[in-house]
Amino acid sequence: MLGQKENELLTRVGPGTPAGELLRRYWYPVAVAKELTEEKPTKFVRLLGEDLVLFRDQQGRVGLLADHCSHRGASLLYGRVEERGIACAYHGWLYDIEGNCLECPAEPEGSRFHLTVKHKAYPVEKSIGLYWTYLGPKPAPFIPKYDVWVRKGGRRKIVVYPLLDANWFQAMENSVDPAHLQILHQDTAMRARKPVSTTRGFTDDIEKFEFYETPYGITKKRTYKSGIIDEHPLLFPNILRQGDATQIRVPMDDTHTMIFFVHFIPGGNGDGSDEEEPEVLYLPSFKDPPNGLHPLTRFRTDLVLAQDHLVWETPGPIADRTRERLATSDRGIVMLREIMMREIRKVEQGLDPIGVIREPTQHVMIETKLAESLEEMKARGQPAGGQVTALTEAERALGRS
Repeated sequence: MLGQKENELLTRVGPGTPAGELLRRYWYPVAVAKELTEEKPTKFVRLLGEDLVLFRDQQGRVGLLADHCSHRGASLLYGRVEERGIACAYHGWLYDIEGNCLECPAEPEGSRFHLTVKHKAYPVEKSIGLYWTYLGPKPAPFIPKYDVWVRKGGRRKIVVYPLLDANWFQAMENSVDPAHLQILHQDTAMRARKPVSTTRGFTDDIEKFEFYETPYGITKKRTYKSGIIDEHPLLFPNILRQGDATQIRVPMDDTHTMIFFVHFIPGGNGDGSDEEEPEVLYLPSFKDPPNGLHPLTRFRTDLVLAQDHLVWETPGPIADRTRERLATSDRGIVMLREIMMREIRKVEQGLDPIGVIREPTQHVMIETKLAESLEEMKARGQPAGGQVTALTEAERALGRS
């Protein structure tokens, strides 16, 4: 178990918090690019405890600004998007994508007051059909080129999952918890089989669990008694690569998380280029009522990822780790916490944490064993261990399969 101080250290993500400062060293997707249109050129974004507005001006430039106008605090979500930027609906203060104030209309003619105003702004890049931002100190690093995102010879599909009403780290700890698959998902991930005991599920299929650190995170490894080996990399700090997909967990604040899945689908007409506009699926809520919190809502339990949301949310918006009892199968969770604390200390010392890429010569495709996973899936007609794919789950959630 952890002490309360350690639990706070790992979970609080706002400006100035230790984990928040670590997380600000990485890029995050904040919206599907197609969501900004001429009719709706602005979108509210909450990221790492900050309220922001994403917008596209009439020149096609995309910016991300602090939501509250520097003048009187009105939301820029309702600003008027113009040629040079976005003008606050309240008094017309005009900002460009870099947060420069270009005009304060009510000031006297010839006033240079606008030159004294600098609004908080963050860089935006478009990649794999998503808008990404970086909230850390300049210069910004590169967005990593993980194989799922840049591999050629296929196309990509994006799935936007329902809002997770829980701290981001609860989902990440699940990524290094290999024991839950055969028990939690025994009736969803392996539909063709029936366990002898619902208590044990299919855990007796497993010979051993192993974990090892990589330059980009942690890989959990299951060895089955049948000889099958199943490996899933956690891409530090907030991504799980599983099967053909990356699950990107975006910390909105201490108690809410956005989740984007990016799938790589071999073949087809796609060339894997970054200019590709992937198909986008939006999944409905996994619970009823959608805005309720446990125990005042009810989760569906017929989908793998709905079951995951269930166990991520029901410990509470921020899990109380002072009351837990970890076991031998939780070695990966302990490893992740130790790495988090180590990387927090590095940032406090002015160093870059793992996975941050600054040198152009290092900005190349990062292999996460996607090729091996695709070959295993092709050979079996299903993922390793017999589980259904996340994309199949998404289609089922939408009633398409």
